[in-house]
Amino acid sequence: MRGFASFRTLPSWATGLIGVVVVVALWWLGATTVFRGIGTVPGGAIPTPGAVLSQLVSDGWAFYLSHVSITVGEASVGFLWGNAAALVLAGLVLVVPRIEKVALQIAVITYCIPIVAIGPIAYIVIGAPRGGELSGTAIFLAAMSVFFTTVVGSLVGLKAATPASLDLVSVYGGGRFMQLRKVRLMAGLPSVLSALQIAAPAALLGAILGEYLGGVDRGLGIAMLAAGSAANVDRVWGLALVAGLLAGLGYGLFGLISRLATPWLTGRNS
Repeated sequence: MRGFASFRTLPSWATGLIGVVVVVALWWLGATTVFRGIGTVPGGAIPTPGAVLSQLVSDGWAFYLSHVSITVGEASVGFLWGNAAALVLAGLVLVVPRIEKVALQIAVITYCIPIVAIGPIAYIVIGAPRGGELSGTAIFLAAMSVFFTTVVGSLVGLKAATPASLDLVSVYGGGRFMQLRKVRLMAGLPSVLSALQIAAPAALLGAILGEYLGGVDRGLGIAMLAAGSAANVDRVWGLALVAGLLAGLGYGLFGLISRLATPWLTGRNS
């Protein structure tokens, strides 16, 4: 019990580091024992962490940067468009409450439609990007990936304002729009930032799936597809690891923004 209690008192960075070490150890153990030789490619479908690290070094920083810059650009543009549309829709619901059911139905529809099903249609409509341009399909799928989460999170947060604070605005002659600007935005900020924190990795995933549809010559998605076709398992895992690190960075960035923007919240570790 004392060991468990001392573990709970560790700072968040220390517990995170311990978690990474445990995952890498289990990965290495599985690759060298249980999953060794599994798959149709030479050496098996699950390489060791050392083999993946060696491939990362061999490929070099320039190789990954050329693909990462495209995917991050597509994910960022989709993130901005998708979240902007979600925040506008959530704010409109509070100003015109009658449209709430319609807004939620739109959000649910975007969530329920499989990206792998809507992706080919989007690719046909949008078309392939020209040389050096970002993929419109990847941007669209990134925007779709974040829309539902931000709509729901924003509505929950913007409705969190206390009735007393809303009544105070009404007493001074303010309407729903004034309540939104003066009270609801501040009350809903933690939930909105939490939704954006979840949306950041989702946007990256949507962009990568958009690249899988083709039409691009650079990006993490097309690089994984090419490495898989060449049976270069180590590179596939290296690209997946880079994508995971980027998703974690996006999540951590908005977690930091949330911590700095809402210092009045309690129960957070420093």
